[in-house]
Amino acid sequence: TQFLPNITLGFHIYDSYYNSRMTYRTTLDLLFKSQEFVPNYRCDSQKNLMAIIGGLGSDTSSNIAEVVGFYKVPQVSMEEMSTKILYLVQSSLHFMVPKEDHQYVGIIQLLHHFRWTWIGIFTMDNNNGERFLQKMQPILSQNGICSSFIQRLSQLIHIEHYTELYHMVSSSFTNMRKSNTTTFLVYGESLTITGLRTIMLIADPENKQTALFGNVWILTAQIDFVLSGFQISWDLQMFHGAISFSVHSRAVVGFKEFLQTINPHSGYKDGFLQDVWEQLFDCSLSKSELQETSNRQCLEENKLEDLPTPVFEMDMTGQSYSVYNAVYTVAHALQALLISGFNKEKTMMGRKSDLPYLQPWQINCFFKSPFAKKFYIYHQVLPISLCNDHCSPGYWKKEAEGKQFCCYDCVPCPEGKISNQKEDHYSNKEKKECILKPIVFLTFEETLGIGLGTAALCFFFLTSCVLGTFIKHRDTPIVKANNRSLTYTLLVSLQLCFLSSLLFLSQPGKVICLLRQPTFGITFSVAISSVLSKTITVVVAFMATKPGSQMRKWVGKRLAVSIVLSFSLLQVCLCILWLSTSPPFPEMDMQSELQEMVLQCNEGSAFFFYCVLGYMGILAIASFIVAFLARKLPDSFNEAKFITFSMLAFCSVWISFFPAYLSTKGKAMVAVEVFSILSSSAALLGCIFLPKCYIIVLRPDLNHREQLIKRNYPCFS
Repeated sequence: TQFLPNITLGFHIYDSYYNSRMTYRTTLDLLFKSQEFVPNYRCDSQKNLMAIIGGLGSDTSSNIAEVVGFYKVPQVSMEEMSTKILYLVQSSLHFMVPKEDHQYVGIIQLLHHFRWTWIGIFTMDNNNGERFLQKMQPILSQNGICSSFIQRLSQLIHIEHYTELYHMVSSSFTNMRKSNTTTFLVYGESLTITGLRTIMLIADPENKQTALFGNVWILTAQIDFVLSGFQISWDLQMFHGAISFSVHSRAVVGFKEFLQTINPHSGYKDGFLQDVWEQLFDCSLSKSELQETSNRQCLEENKLEDLPTPVFEMDMTGQSYSVYNAVYTVAHALQALLISGFNKEKTMMGRKSDLPYLQPWQINCFFKSPFAKKFYIYHQVLPISLCNDHCSPGYWKKEAEGKQFCCYDCVPCPEGKISNQKEDHYSNKEKKECILKPIVFLTFEETLGIGLGTAALCFFFLTSCVLGTFIKHRDTPIVKANNRSLTYTLLVSLQLCFLSSLLFLSQPGKVICLLRQPTFGITFSVAISSVLSKTITVVVAFMATKPGSQMRKWVGKRLAVSIVLSFSLLQVCLCILWLSTSPPFPEMDMQSELQEMVLQCNEGSAFFFYCVLGYMGILAIASFIVAFLARKLPDSFNEAKFITFSMLAFCSVWISFFPAYLSTKGKAMVAVEVFSILSSSAALLGCIFLPKCYIIVLRPDLNHREQLIKRNYPCFS
């Protein structure tokens, strides 16, 4: 189909001069003025207004919308507007640009990408600027970005308001010069760049300090790099390397060639083109009234492509592309309306619709917004924009009091620490390099390990000698008098106790960690159960000697064996429950030592660990109480006093173990437990068996039944 056949679209261009009153009056003139201005009356049938394309600034479009919204005249806007205006004229207002929220997301992504967390903000001193700050500031805070200052720029300041102009210029320049930020976010409109350049020129005419800033500028899509009028000779070097968001645009076929062929000297007289040409080239065309006021005439050789880019761009900018789309959107909407009206009239009345009878409100339903939702970023530089410089190695960030959360003080790291340090490394003396921590554990190769291991082996062989002595003299009275089977059980369990300490001196692994605590707990429980059984057996034996006593049936080996087995099995069950629920496992302790990683066993469950120790403590206390109560029985057959002293020593060792164990870390913790095992086992061995060995080996003349009955010997006293 033919596009708008036999229809020519005309246009009027009006300047708002950034003045609301002028915008309102111009809009009314557009609607009603013909030969004279008569509000709400249209006297010119040739002037058929179908749509309005709003200005680049949202204030201008809002002022227009407030007027034309009553008459449902469609307006195509280039910027987002306030919610209040949208509510009033939503049916007749159409947008050619995406929502600004897309830019906010892009700004945050950009700042995060380059790690710019300390920025300055310039914004327009109007409703749009306040709306931008209300939306943007919470987003910046949520993403860890701070603003060093917020400078509001007046859209237009008349020269008579010189006080306001001076205040804005001085505050803007001071913020840029004194703040330590290198990144500025600018939210504005098409002439914002011109305003910023004017401020810098007034504050620094010779451009000495401005050139030293070395800043990067982030500009929103509404801003255009343009100079006009007396600013044509200025440069925009201070914005070199700026990052600008841009509304998506495409190359328009034939647009550049069209610009190259424009020439106001041709026969066709276009007043608008002549005015633009004179402003761009700062000259006057062949008009008698201008020749008297201008000394420079425009040359035929003048071409638009020869002008600097800030003055005139040969490529279609994002704003120009939006206007281009807006014109075509209106044209397509009008075409759709004509087709719809033509088909309807042809069907119902058999005749075509007449274009002059079309009303502007009729095409509101045929608008389709063609804008893209993507944005494009162009960048050239990568400066650093932080509230503080990065902390040097050997320093860490401490929150600075009275400043924003992006700011911090660099404080020297503690001994052995370095900034960005991994847990498995430590710093050198200069705190500039990381050194890998070696893996250490308590082993036989170091002095402490050699000492503990040697002591464990010595006590093991000593216990073996005692066991061998008792086996050799098993038929002697002193051995028989103290229950040989319990004595052998106690000595074997003590041997295993000494050997279990060697598990703590081995490299922690999965098997070692699983075995060492349960082995220690079970062997000690057997030893203490044997001591308790010996004491109870003696008490029961003396109670059975009383006439008519019911305790005689308990006298014998069955009582001793049942006591040892029952109390030992209870500890075995506790250890099995421990290993099945929260078994110990090897782990690397990187915190205890500054320059070492300690390989150790994590007990898995502290509850079960202390339950095992607590159970042994209960058995030891029970043995101590029974032995203490039986200390006054006949000495010849009684070793209760020795058991009392051995249990007293045993309990003293393990009571002191807990504070020592909890107050140490790393290898020292393991050494404390090994020492407690050796010392408590040695206490049992020494207090119970050394007096007997003294009689067996050194005083065999006392090892007779008659001697034991007749006399009190020191070994039994």
